[in-house]
Amino acid sequence: MIEREIMEFDVVVVGGGPSGLAAACRLMQKANESNQELTVCVVEKGSEIGAHIVSGAVVDPKALTELFPNWKEDGAPLLSEVGRDEVHWLESESSSRKIPNWMVPKSLHNDGNYVISLGNLCRWLAEQAESLGVEIFPGFAAYDVAYDDTGRVEGINTGDMGVASDGSEKDGYMQGMLLKAKQTVFAEGCRGHLGKSLIDQFGLSEGRSPQHYGLGIKELWDVPDSVSEPGTVIHTAGWPLNSDAGGGGFLYHLENNQVVVGLIVDLNYKNPYLSPYEEFQKYKHHPLIAEVLKQGKRVSYGARAIAKGGLNSLPQMAVNGGVLVGCDAGTLNPAKIKGTHTAMKSGMIAADCIVELLANDPSYGQKLHEFDHRIKQSWLGDELAQSKNFVPVMHSLGTFWGGAFNWLDQNLFNGKLPFTFRDEIPDSAALELAKQHTKIQYDKPDGVLSFDRLSSVFLSNTNHEEDQPCHLQLLNDEVPTKHNLPMYDEPAQRYCPAGVYEMVENEIGTALQINAQNCIHCKTCDIKDPSQNIRWVTPEGAGGPNYPNM
Repeated sequence: MIEREIMEFDVVVVGGGPSGLAAACRLMQKANESNQELTVCVVEKGSEIGAHIVSGAVVDPKALTELFPNWKEDGAPLLSEVGRDEVHWLESESSSRKIPNWMVPKSLHNDGNYVISLGNLCRWLAEQAESLGVEIFPGFAAYDVAYDDTGRVEGINTGDMGVASDGSEKDGYMQGMLLKAKQTVFAEGCRGHLGKSLIDQFGLSEGRSPQHYGLGIKELWDVPDSVSEPGTVIHTAGWPLNSDAGGGGFLYHLENNQVVVGLIVDLNYKNPYLSPYEEFQKYKHHPLIAEVLKQGKRVSYGARAIAKGGLNSLPQMAVNGGVLVGCDAGTLNPAKIKGTHTAMKSGMIAADCIVELLANDPSYGQKLHEFDHRIKQSWLGDELAQSKNFVPVMHSLGTFWGGAFNWLDQNLFNGKLPFTFRDEIPDSAALELAKQHTKIQYDKPDGVLSFDRLSSVFLSNTNHEEDQPCHLQLLNDEVPTKHNLPMYDEPAQRYCPAGVYEMVENEIGTALQINAQNCIHCKTCDIKDPSQNIRWVTPEGAGGPNYPNM
């Protein structure tokens, strides 16, 4: 076997999202302050920084202000400060009730926050990182973790390029490289496949509750002047989701006559016939939402899983030679429904620890022993501690009564009630048998507010080289038809928001067809499959969605 080419750095950052870019920027800032020579690279699987970024997003700017105090003057793309900020209870498909401000948990208030495109913020952060001396490599997928002979993390291997689906080498084949580092920062986002392998390899989640997830589905719309209100934030709870599924919707007004609309469906839902995608299509027909969208035009579509287990599900984050940050670990504050500021802060704390460590011990594979402690001692640790009950209470009591408890917990006790709720059932195990439920009949899309999956995938600009190994790997090819189909009516054909999984008839009977080229990298299949038989790994670099300003 030909040995891989090796590129050596002091620090390799895996992922060009907010946590990874914040870590890279802080590393160079601290190194420059102390006159340290430091080499840092960011490897990003998307075709460019921001290509795979999709988030609501209403952002708390406090981490950004710590990192770049002059971000306004320097042109950071935070342009629409939150003005009108409302929460509505959707009672039915046609009625709603605005919740008085005093009844909303204060963690959901958005004073001083901004409605933004997170992809555009990441592009701006990448510019700042490069100006500080960080090398950024878009279009290169981190395929697996590299370990040295002692089991310490020594970097990552990038994926080979130009491999055919049968494993043979095509014209233009290029072997991946070993990016070797004294410290590797894993910042892949929610359910990162390298982060997942590290958690398993080192038992980092022992004694923790299982991570819990939501699937966020989002569209970007152009709307006329008459309905555009930059800075308006509307959150909803209730319809179309029922007692079988938690979650909620959102409608945010950006600048330039654009709005974003989305629905988050908790992935601990019970009914195998539920389709998060179809629930989102229903959601847009509610008058509260339809009044804004009906004269507009849909311009982009995306979806992404959200790690929302909070403190109870947070693994140990530091290992020998590496550290998990941001949503790769699960630092989102579920009480605020915000993860950008917390992700950035975790990356910044990691950077501080790394610079101090390398100044005293510049050898490979040391552990950031102070990292987890510093997380707990920071405002990030305070936020996670205050929101520790938010998700398990919603899972236990439902949206209405769980919301009432969280109002009490957040508004009167600042999240400091002296007991802890837990949800020990993994999302994949929450699904009930198909025979316990009735099939849900969803309306056909009208092409005005609601649309089919394939037209939506088209708007995500998703592209994969077709002749490559499938990045959606079945651990056992027989499980979909022999287990999932008879027990759950194979839910993959409904929980995937991109039409990747289809049950088809062929010469040997019913089979699961995987349309991997449609995959928008949401990771839902890796999370929700009741048999845990689907393993998501990175496709060839630059494959996947290409979001413009999501």
